[in-house]
Amino acid sequence: MGKILFVNIDKCTGCRLCEVTCSMKHHDEYNPAKARITVCSFPQTATYIPVFCTQCEEAWCQSICPAGAITREQVNGSWIMRVSETKCVGCKVCLMACPFGDMSFIPDKRMVQKCDLCDGEPVCVVACLTGALQFKEAEVSTLHRKKATAEKL
Repeated sequence: MGKILFVNIDKCTGCRLCEVTCSMKHHDEYNPAKARITVCSFPQTATYIPVFCTQCEEAWCQSICPAGAITREQVNGSWIMRVSETKCVGCKVCLMACPFGDMSFIPDKRMVQKCDLCDGEPVCVVACLTGALQFKEAEVSTLHRKKATAEKL
C-alpha cells in the first residue's frame, strides 16, 4: 500500500517547525507561507492540526488540471502526486477542486504546489520534535485509528 504521512493531533504543539523546514527544503528560505504543510490553529481549544496533501487515490486536482501538470508516480514505495513546474500554467483550478484545501499558490513562481512527501523522506517528519508527524505504512496508521475509535466506544 505504501507509506503515508500520519498526524497525531494530540502531540502537535503548533511550533510550526514542520512549515519552516518544508519551505527551506523546497524554496531555500524559511517562509511558512511557502510551505507545503500548514499548521491550522484553534486557540479556543489549544488544538493544532498540520494539513498537507493526502495523495488521494482519485485526485480531483489531477482530473481537473487543464495543462496535465499534476501526475502520480511511485517513489520509494509510495504514490506521490507531483506538480510539473514546466507544465503548470498557474490557473489555480486545482486549488478550487481540492475538497481539503491541501494545495497552495506560490505567486513568485506563478504556480501551485502540493506535498510530494519529499520523495519518500519527508523533512517535516524529521523536524517534528514531538512525534506528531509520522511517515508509516498506510495499513499500520489506519489500524491505530481503528483501535483508538474502538477504545472510545
